Amino acid sequence: MFISEAWAQSGGAQGGGIESMLLIVLMFGVLYFLMIRPQMKRAKEHKAMIEALQKGDEVISGGGILGRVSKINENYVTLEVAQGVEMVLQRSAVQVVLPKGTIKNIS
Repeated sequence: MFISEAWAQSGGAQGGGIESMLLIVLMFGVLYFLMIRPQMKRAKEHKAMIEALQKGDEVISGGGILGRVSKINENYVTLEVAQGVEMVLQRSAVQVVLPKGTIKNIS
């Protein structure tokens, strides 16, 4: 009873078939270019930075630990955070490689 009246008010035309599909495709396109693509670019840059790590690089880890790379393994990095104090971190935990000489004296 109520449904037929609602259809009668719209004139019986459902409308928006291709337009709504086009709108959804457009929203996914915008989502891709504004969110997904930049995230993939950042992940690619981070991976390249991790692979380029060398002994003696000065880095900041994800937890904010500042140190100098003393040993590098395939999956782990050993950071010297103070003289004689070393910490083992996963390579992916390194967030930033600092310019040489940023850490003047670890003590």
